[in-house]
Amino acid sequence: MTLCLRGKKGFSLISLVQLGTVDYASGLRLQQQLVDLRKEQKIGDVLVLLEHSPVITLGRNAKAANVVASPELLAQRGIELFECDRGGDVTFHGPGQIVGYPIFDLRGFATPDGKRKTLGAVEFVRRLEEVLIRTCADFAIPTKRVPGLTGAWTDAGSHDAHVGTAAPGCPVEQSSTATADNTPEYIGKEDRQGHDFSRAEKTPGREPASAAEVRPEAKLAAIGVHISRFVTSHGFALNVNTDLSYFNLIIPCGITAKPVTSMQQELGRELDLNAVAESISRNFGTVFSGQMLWVDTLDALLGRTVGVPMKPPAEIRQLHKEDGTTWA
Repeated sequence: MTLCLRGKKGFSLISLVQLGTVDYASGLRLQQQLVDLRKEQKIGDVLVLLEHSPVITLGRNAKAANVVASPELLAQRGIELFECDRGGDVTFHGPGQIVGYPIFDLRGFATPDGKRKTLGAVEFVRRLEEVLIRTCADFAIPTKRVPGLTGAWTDAGSHDAHVGTAAPGCPVEQSSTATADNTPEYIGKEDRQGHDFSRAEKTPGREPASAAEVRPEAKLAAIGVHISRFVTSHGFALNVNTDLSYFNLIIPCGITAKPVTSMQQELGRELDLNAVAESISRNFGTVFSGQMLWVDTLDALLGRTVGVPMKPPAEIRQLHKEDGTTWA
C-alpha cells in the first residue's frame, strides 16, 4: 500500500522526518532505501531533514582540484571525503547546516500551467530554490536566484563579511542553463536503464567588477539533485549556524568568484534550527502544494504510519547506524 495520498483540496501528502546529526554514509544508505521504496510505491513522497557530521562531498562533475585542503588537514579536522551521484561539484556539509533530502516521484506533481502531469528536472530545482528563498525571507534575509547558477543568494554589495571571496581578476563561473540533453550541471540524472548522462558543469564567463566597485552575491543555500526513474534524491543544504571556515578548505561548487555565507552571518545571531526546519516545512507545503505530515521516527515512516499534519516532533531524532541487512 502506498502513502501517495491526496490531502484536502487535492493537496498531496508529504511525510517529513527530522533527524539529528547523521554521518554521510548512513545518510546515503537511508536515501537509497527510501528511493527504492518510493519506486516500488511502498511509501509516498518524503522530505528528510538532518545535519551531517563534517564531510566534503564530490558530485559527478566534481574536480579533485577544488578540494584545496590536504588529506592530512582533513583528517586533522575530522572531515570525511565522499564521492556521490548527485549533480554539481564540491560542497561541504556539517553541524549548523540543515540538509534536506526530498524523495519525490515527479510524476505526482503537475506543472504550474497544468499541461504536464510530471514535473521536469529544472522545474523541480526551481521549486527547491523557491522554498529556500521563502525560508530566508521568513527570517528577514532577502535572497534571490543568480542567472546560470543554482541555490539561494544574497544581493550583491549588501553585506560585509563572507568567506571564500576570490581575489580580483578571478573569472565568474557560469553554468549553461542546460546541456545538450537539457540536463543542467547540478542534476545527476539517469535514464530508465540507470545510465548517467550528467554533463560538464560550467563555462568561464565575464570578469567581475573589482571588490571596491561591488561585493558579489553570496550563497546561502546549495542545491544538487539526482533523478532516477522520476524519483529524486539528494537535495539542498541551507547554511544556518554553519562554521564558514570549513568552506575555505574547498572551492565551493567550483565557483571561485562568489563567497559563501550563512543565516547567522547575515543576521549577526545564532538561530534555532527547529524554527528554520518548521519554516522549510511550511514553504515546501506551499510551493509543492502539499500537506506536510511530521513523522516522529524512521520506523513510523517505513511502517507507513501517517503523521500528524504540521506538528513537529518533540525532539530531533538521532539516526543510529544500522547493520547491512537493514540497509541492504
